[in-house]
Amino acid sequence: MSSSYELQSVELHKDVLRYVDMGDGPPVILVHGLLGSHQSWGTQLERLSQKYRVIAPDLFGHGESDKPTGDYSLSSHSATIRDLMDHLNIDSAPMVGHSLGGGIVMQLTYLFPERVDRLALVSSGGLGPEVSLLLKAATLPGSELVLPLLASDWFRKNTESALAQLGRWGLPVEPGPSMAETWRSFRSVADRSTRGAFLASTRAVVGPRGQTVSAKQHFEKFESIPSLLVWGGKDRMIPAKHADNIRREVPNSRVEIFPDAGHFPQLDEPDFFFRLLDEFLDSNRTEKSAPAAITPAAVPLQHP
Repeated sequence: MSSSYELQSVELHKDVLRYVDMGDGPPVILVHGLLGSHQSWGTQLERLSQKYRVIAPDLFGHGESDKPTGDYSLSSHSATIRDLMDHLNIDSAPMVGHSLGGGIVMQLTYLFPERVDRLALVSSGGLGPEVSLLLKAATLPGSELVLPLLASDWFRKNTESALAQLGRWGLPVEPGPSMAETWRSFRSVADRSTRGAFLASTRAVVGPRGQTVSAKQHFEKFESIPSLLVWGGKDRMIPAKHADNIRREVPNSRVEIFPDAGHFPQLDEPDFFFRLLDEFLDSNRTEKSAPAAITPAAVPLQHP
């Protein structure tokens, strides 16, 4: 992805965190998922920066940030976001979390609720046990030996050929942009330090039977925070049915399913994703004192 920005950096507890900081409007913080980086947001960075100050870190263990040996729990990542906000003199902001990033921003909301204006969860972890076989397999002993093979060009090319054949046979496969980003990010586990961080982050939230960390016990804390959930209907990483869990527990939250999108709806349907998120964020300025979340009836956008 060509970019019109440069990564900034800050040293936090002797490790260097790199992040995007672009735009001059009200701040919004974007938190990527496992093996992702600021690049996982695609064109959303430039689009949002036309109206907002966009902060998009590469979490520790990911992207261009340092990959120390240590704590990769949700709480640790949440504390990193808080420390970055302190560094940037941002008291509070809307949080947008994708996949693992969704779990992180929910944990941030639980630990530091005064820092979160509103909450947008995209294909979020932490809302149900089911995850892809790949993530469950990463928690098994010996996975650190297998991952370099799975990340190899040979495996990627052969797998892509097999998936293309399945598509020609009419069987469901992950949509193009989602698949491309999955492969781009997964190839990074060929690097030993990245692989170690990936395994530590995955094993902190996933076990052989699926996700081991649930935000359900904290749902009542989200009732007073405007919330939006976005999911791809063809997500093979974390199923869209998890959105029902928060829809039942936090009935004022808004849920949008993009029927033809995969695990990265911000990439698969960038135009509609931007319009949806922009309206949700824009309402933060006009309804900041509202006690409840935005309701579906309040937003007339229709999925194309």
